Amino acid sequence: MRYFRTCSRELFSHETSFHVRFNSAVIQPHVAEVSMNFIQRLIANRRKNFDNNINKKSINNIDFSLSDDENFCIFNNIREFGNSYLFNAWINIAVNILIRNIARADFAIVNGGDDVTHGSVFNLFHRPNPALSRYDLWKETAAWWHIEGEAFWWFGPDYSGGIPKEIYILDPRKMRHEGELAGGLDLGFRHIPRRWFYHSGAELIPVLSDEIVHFRDFNPYNPVRGINPLVSLSLELEQDYYANRANSQLLKNNAIPQGVLKTEQTLRPEEADLLERRWESKYGAAKSGRKIAVLGKGTEFKPVTFSPDVIKLFELKRWNLYTILAKFGIPPRVANISDKSTALSGKDTAEQHSAFWKYTLIPILRQFEQILETQFFMRLGLKERGVFDLWDVPELQESEDQQSKRDIAEIYAGLKTINDVLKERGKEPKPWGDVWYRPKNMVATDGCGCGG
Repeated sequence: MRYFRTCSRELFSHETSFHVRFNSAVIQPHVAEVSMNFIQRLIANRRKNFDNNINKKSINNIDFSLSDDENFCIFNNIREFGNSYLFNAWINIAVNILIRNIARADFAIVNGGDDVTHGSVFNLFHRPNPALSRYDLWKETAAWWHIEGEAFWWFGPDYSGGIPKEIYILDPRKMRHEGELAGGLDLGFRHIPRRWFYHSGAELIPVLSDEIVHFRDFNPYNPVRGINPLVSLSLELEQDYYANRANSQLLKNNAIPQGVLKTEQTLRPEEADLLERRWESKYGAAKSGRKIAVLGKGTEFKPVTFSPDVIKLFELKRWNLYTILAKFGIPPRVANISDKSTALSGKDTAEQHSAFWKYTLIPILRQFEQILETQFFMRLGLKERGVFDLWDVPELQESEDQQSKRDIAEIYAGLKTINDVLKERGKEPKPWGDVWYRPKNMVATDGCGCGG
């Protein structure tokens, strides 16, 4: 039943009044009454909490995130790692490396092994909506996946069934399902909520489950929502934040000279200033070069070095950097980090870029394909399927060349035919491809080791 689609979507107003307005020309009165009763039962357990929270703060200032599902108040979840993409340099760098490369993979629509180049499905993924390119579709989807552990596609306000005409990407931090609003409503063994609610800033907009595609990473604590991947990095992000603050304070408030000129003589203030100016003019950072310093009798220069505590901060930041990269599956050279003390550095740059695709990006892309196959193509009863075409990815070309050499060797040895190789690559067979041509220098045997 789809009577919820006729809601005015004014379920939540500034006065925290809950009401549903139905179009009497479409919905019969008794259906509207049943629907109203369901809505009232759905929100009855949470209405008091809504009122208390809304009275404490303006609805326009509400900020909440839903990925860490069990540990937040309604619309008020402040987490130390919540804005890491904005404030932590290496989280920002790592996520951008991932989403840029994921968007490079061309998403193709195929039907029975043949590329689809026209039709409703092709047009949808070629231009998801007037303001979103196909490149940005996957870039933004991957961004939410790596920042929040989930992403939502919405088919737009005009969707009424069948193949959608548009795709919009929703902020998962503003999504709630009906079980959360009803105090833990049992969704059944399938764990599929019938409705979601999107918080627009002024109201809760109901969205049916068949209007969205939900990309969700595994979450052992919530079968419905994804889990924020930055949760496991919360201590590292906190340490990195305070290490940065300590370094900033050191530069701003605890500035120390680069060295000390020590003398046994008693100097008046003006003599000390004169000695300092003479030293700077001859041996300052910009003019020192390889000059030889000549000191007077009883004068000694002592350079000032960093304290062990400051050095520990740099080591801590280095450790946190590699932890962040390991969490996102990014080898150091892919992030333009060259460290000779690590095993993955220097000459194996190409191997690291190839490994990044093989062991990080390709598994993510395959997971995206499976999610779309289940929640989009199969759900809509379509024969088409969506696959990421990786044949033109330069980082994988070397391995493809090696695969070609192996295929040629196996064809030569009679382990494969040409059509076997073409089938593995998803290409059309050749009329003559099932025939194996034995090399002239090979002699048939009868299996006893003697020629025949």
